Amino acid sequence: MKITGSSAEAIFDSIREGIGSGHLAAGSVLPPVRDLADQLGVNRNTVAAAYKRLDAAGLASTAGRRGTVVRGLPATMAREGSVPGLALQDLAGGNPDPRCLPSLRVAAVASRLYGVETVDPRMQRLARASLDADCPPGYALELTHGAVDGIERLLSAWLLPGDRIAVEDPCFLGSLNVLGAAGHAPLPVAVDAHGMQVESLRQALDAGARAVLLTPRAHNPTGASLDAKRARALRQLLAGYPQVAVLIDDHYALLSQQAYHSVLPMDGRRWALLRSLSKALGPDLRVAWLACDGQTAARLRLRLAAGTGWVSHLLQDAASSVLESAQQRAKVAAAGERYQQRLQGLQALLQARGLPTPLPMEGLNLWLPLPADSTPQVLALAARGWHVRGGEVFAVSAPAHGLRITCAALGPQQQRRLADDLAAVCCL
Repeated sequence: MKITGSSAEAIFDSIREGIGSGHLAAGSVLPPVRDLADQLGVNRNTVAAAYKRLDAAGLASTAGRRGTVVRGLPATMAREGSVPGLALQDLAGGNPDPRCLPSLRVAAVASRLYGVETVDPRMQRLARASLDADCPPGYALELTHGAVDGIERLLSAWLLPGDRIAVEDPCFLGSLNVLGAAGHAPLPVAVDAHGMQVESLRQALDAGARAVLLTPRAHNPTGASLDAKRARALRQLLAGYPQVAVLIDDHYALLSQQAYHSVLPMDGRRWALLRSLSKALGPDLRVAWLACDGQTAARLRLRLAAGTGWVSHLLQDAASSVLESAQQRAKVAAAGERYQQRLQGLQALLQARGLPTPLPMEGLNLWLPLPADSTPQVLALAARGWHVRGGEVFAVSAPAHGLRITCAALGPQQQRRLADDLAAVCCL
């Protein structure tokens, strides 16, 4: 197969297409950096950067004297969730603590038929109470079957296969899977303790991103949340790119202990704000609120009409019954506080053992950065009874060396034992 391109991104895309089409089979050896650079008339560093990205994406690996070898496409996509029947204590699933979930009950209601309003009035009222303060006046309200479903529908409404989208690097597994299935090209944006980095996003926008997918709170996997200063800087940057659609995945909204800071310029662009109910009310409750501009709402309705039609009113009733109950809302609020206490408690234990973690951090998971590949630590923890997720699976471009540890259900004694084991294995 002939490899083409004059930039690292174009060379990467050419090789990726060859792998996807089968013209570059697993085990194939790519040309040496010097040879391909001479063939394409580019700097060797350009080819080296393309090969480095192939390695980070898991599509190829450097094998010493053998050169850079194609790994091929992964057989399956990594997904969130626990492993059934696992003998280890599962800290890899990204799940909330079942003991912190409210009771879901649906009272007897009249059956709805075709043609009724897709968003129940009770749900409409509850959603707008959450969204009004954070959205432009006159926004449209829709529902989707959870945040990932909303992301998929929005990107399909906005983009064409092959379009570039700026995403956080590392990135949430569900988002990565959607991008891969839809054929969109992710442009990585570096993340620090305060979320997307401004200059990194600027580079992605200048590289032709047609949309931005951003997590304002409890970023998965790092736990980062935007502060007011970072959100303002991102908003000012995005104001200079009015053609770029903005998708805000505020998946942790009902549990967050952090203030929401908007990055959305009020300039009439295509935009959407997703707030899922799954983390707070239970992953099986496939409901997310979606606020957006009118044109986007019209496209979403067309897609819903051709597919599932609407989000089940039984699901809406179950969610509304919880959110209208003062007692159940108090349980949700207490869950958010408890998750934060557990996360900060584990952070403090690790800090005392010489393993600092980024601050601030929020969510169901703790992110522990590592200097190199996490496989030795993952295996060593498994030998000690813990199942954790290696960070590399979240990478878009830069290697995401680290451990993502779901600590939402860990009690104090388990936290101390885990902290001791992490201190031991991170010396490997």
